[in-house]
Amino acid sequence: MQFELRYARATVEDPDRFLIAVRAIAGTTGARIVLFDAEKMAGRDHAVSALRHAQRSFERGNSIARSLEMEALLYAAGSRQTRIGRTFGLHAGENACHIAVSGPGEETWARLGELVRFVPEPEGLDPGHCDRLCELFGITPGELAVVGEERLVELVLERVALLDAFR
Repeated sequence: MQFELRYARATVEDPDRFLIAVRAIAGTTGARIVLFDAEKMAGRDHAVSALRHAQRSFERGNSIARSLEMEALLYAAGSRQTRIGRTFGLHAGENACHIAVSGPGEETWARLGELVRFVPEPEGLDPGHCDRLCELFGITPGELAVVGEERLVELVLERVALLDAFR
């Protein structure tokens, strides 16, 4: 299953109602749609890694979640706890997000465009984002000092991969 990723901004008044609208789009187009909170992600590579790990767990029959979408959020969070995985989805208020779509694309993207504003993805991680990632993924200052701050994304991706080891 191939996913196409795009970056967007969305104003979400009611997360449950927003998710219902996204599921309706997926249901009518036959697409799989995963929305990641970009503020908790280490960029596009993080989303791609979470999607690949989720797909592999479903193919092997050892998924934690009942849906591929939630499985991808669990991998993004590096956690087996759905309450933590859910926090890697969208929240009430202004959201920056990575949106992954698999399946019929053009109609799906057009309909999603009614809910979100597609924008270019910013390059790099600002210091506040780096601090948030370190807190979310338990990356210590000592660990960061050893490998170098420029390798923070790699450390986050390692945490995603380690979810398989802790099953």
